[in-house]
Amino acid sequence: MPRLAIAPEFPRDLATLADSVRRDVVVAVRRFLASMAAAPHAERVRGARDDRMATLRLADRHRGVVVRQRDVYWLLAVLPDAEAWLFAQRFRVGVNLEIGVVELWDAEALERIEPALHRAAETTESRLLSHVCDADLLSVGIDPQFLPLVRLVATEIALEAIEPLIPRTQFLPLAVLARGGTLADAWRELASCRTAAVVPGPIAPDDLHAALRRSPDRAMFTPDRHELDRVLTRPLWCTFLYPQQHRLARTDRYDRPVLVTGGAGTGKTLVALHRAAHLARQGAGAVLLVSFSQRLSSDLSARLDLLIDDDVVRKRVEVGNVDRLAQRIVAEAEGRQPTLAGNAELAELWQEAGELSGTSHGAAFLMREWEQVVLAQNLQTLDEYRNAERFGRSVELSGAEREAVWKAITYVMTRLRESGRRTLLQLAAEASALLGRSTGDLLDETGPRREPYRHIVVDEAQDLHPAQWRLLRAAVPRASNDLFIVGDPHQRIFDTRVTLSAVGISAVPRRLHASHRLPQEILSFGVRLRGGGPVDGLVEGVQEMYGYRATRPGARPVVRAYDSLESELNGLVTHITTWLGEDVEPDQIAVAARTTDLVRDARTALRTAGLAVRVTTLHGMKGLEFRRVAVIGVADGVVPAPGALTPAGEDPTARAHDLQRERGLLYVACTRAYELLYVSYSGRASPFLPP
Repeated sequence: MPRLAIAPEFPRDLATLADSVRRDVVVAVRRFLASMAAAPHAERVRGARDDRMATLRLADRHRGVVVRQRDVYWLLAVLPDAEAWLFAQRFRVGVNLEIGVVELWDAEALERIEPALHRAAETTESRLLSHVCDADLLSVGIDPQFLPLVRLVATEIALEAIEPLIPRTQFLPLAVLARGGTLADAWRELASCRTAAVVPGPIAPDDLHAALRRSPDRAMFTPDRHELDRVLTRPLWCTFLYPQQHRLARTDRYDRPVLVTGGAGTGKTLVALHRAAHLARQGAGAVLLVSFSQRLSSDLSARLDLLIDDDVVRKRVEVGNVDRLAQRIVAEAEGRQPTLAGNAELAELWQEAGELSGTSHGAAFLMREWEQVVLAQNLQTLDEYRNAERFGRSVELSGAEREAVWKAITYVMTRLRESGRRTLLQLAAEASALLGRSTGDLLDETGPRREPYRHIVVDEAQDLHPAQWRLLRAAVPRASNDLFIVGDPHQRIFDTRVTLSAVGISAVPRRLHASHRLPQEILSFGVRLRGGGPVDGLVEGVQEMYGYRATRPGARPVVRAYDSLESELNGLVTHITTWLGEDVEPDQIAVAARTTDLVRDARTALRTAGLAVRVTTLHGMKGLEFRRVAVIGVADGVVPAPGALTPAGEDPTARAHDLQRERGLLYVACTRAYELLYVSYSGRASPFLPP
């Protein structure tokens, strides 16, 4: 029987075919895998640049393109007959001699471009990589057959011209060396293309099977019909991960907690999902996959159902949010569900507290002080509060002022206790204290396992409060593979700023640099909109956006100005109508706005026009992605939302944080689009919009 591997392009091609053709293709591939009498057979390709290229007749006037070596078949594409022959003639396959992964080369295009490189090289004596000898180029994985062409490259523009024609494992180290980087730098870029797949033995250039096994982002072996159908019918993200994502998710053992950061579209959530699935398959104990909101948790649960088809393994993973975990732990300890305080009730209590305590600070300031200083540091007494550092709070407080603030906080806490109500952050603090009492110091490899979970995987980590982090730390033993955390401080939508080390989590940092979802144009727009400056949280110091890149080009975002809200909504209807007329499905389109009033107006305008697409607030876009996104109402006085900003006279630092959070919120919404982004406003533009 053949050993069949599927490339990610094959399921994409399959999805574009007519239903009848698609059914015939699937049946033919099943027959081929089972070596049935009626199975298609490999046909050699005349004029192929790689004699291992062949085609399989899979349906009427459609062929699959395969790379064949003995009983190993790598199924690359399914195309109409003529296109399939041309594809098979065009490409050649290689093995990177340094890291052993498979490489697909556009050999025909390289042949076409070679004369132009020769002509350009004749006009100058300089060569872009003349400072690097052949031996050094080979040491960073450059293909020996490619070396003569590399020697012709005279400018960075010429190198960029051949980028789409060569494997990334070739381009990345060359680009580093061209910029003046060291061999060590180039090797690190090449090493980023390695996955967690381990194949014993030396790297052999003619061993296609081993190279494909080292390349799970490029090939998935399907030993039986069940695995074949799983690969062909499920979303590609269930099967194929980019090398760095694969390595992070599938590493068998981490001795310390791991923190993975990365910008929009780098695949952090996919890494979290695959990590949870990998831990569940290892079967060492219960896994909690957690985010900060119930909506995101529901989405994670649905995606995990797609990823794990073994019921026993799936039941090992609980998906939830930190608030639900805290409520459950407190409810189990007290024998009843805790009652939560409402926002209106809290606002009234803080207003009363300010008036009764004699402090000159307003209700918003007092509530922030409670959440960001007292609850964040788990302060229990006035003396602890007097001596505490107030990170991120720029308004200095004298000793007398701290006493007045503590009096206000004590008043609110007392009134809540008397009414039997608590806030979610109070529940998180109480839940972590309950777990701490039940486990004590027995948190090493040999101690009893009384924590609720053996592994915890955290998504959207930047929006968790220190009290919630203490709860998660207490809910899992300090052992290998205990905490795996993903997040991006640049996408923070709540004012929660904490370094993990401050809450007892000593995490090894890892960073994803490449956005595979966003085209470069939307990424650049988003970075300029966000400001691109450093942000704090999760790690010590600050994080920059430097080095964050997209892997593909695309269309530039469209920004439209209108004279009135009515004309802006009419423009929105026109754009959505055009998108739907371009065969974009309604569920692949989203409209977002900062305020609920704008959301309501947009829904009404679209509904009146007979258009049914998702319309939500900027907050509601968190964690989602769409082909096309329209963000409306990005006007001065709307974004940033005036009511979400601390008055500058009250606390300048808090106001700066508020502005940064509002920028992050708009950045999150705009970077949900992986094809087209439309932004509109009426009146004067938001100060956040790039010029």
